[in-house]
Amino acid sequence: MRKIATSSAVLALLGSAAMATGLEIEVAGEANGTVKIDLLEDVAPNHVAQITELAEEGAYDGVVFHRVIDGFMAQTGDVQFGRADGDTARAGMGGSEKPDLKAEFSDIAYEKGVVGMARSQSPDSANSQFFIMFDEAPFLNGQYTVVGKVTEGQDVVDAIKRGTGPNGAVVGTPDVMQKVTVTE
Repeated sequence: MRKIATSSAVLALLGSAAMATGLEIEVAGEANGTVKIDLLEDVAPNHVAQITELAEEGAYDGVVFHRVIDGFMAQTGDVQFGRADGDTARAGMGGSEKPDLKAEFSDIAYEKGVVGMARSQSPDSANSQFFIMFDEAPFLNGQYTVVGKVTEGQDVVDAIKRGTGPNGAVVGTPDVMQKVTVTE
């Protein structure tokens, strides 16, 4: 009997690992609506695992889009300093309590709708922050880990409040990820 229960548990784990994972992001602010993202666990398994864990813990709920550059991308995911209900002056400088990740570069091109992991100068410093592309940016190819692709709601992404200046810092009230849910 114990052997059967163990086998069933293993099969359940294997079955869930084979399923595609995604995110459903409820955006509020200048942009309002749902963005659906397919996560590419076969391309960046460690990054996808960390994003999924953070989303399941509710860490992304209430996090702002702090850096938004027209014609380039919208960045979010600073679970440490990017909470809409707090002081977002340091948004973009933090991460999570989880360890930074070793780069998982691929040959997937950065084009409209591609989701990548933000990082510092070190290729192995991605943690919780990610960005969604408004347009293609070939200079990012092979330099930042690709983790997913928008499958629905690119119009919502395109409507996210833009930042100002060369760094794209959002002034005033930024748009926010109200709720981030892991989907299968």
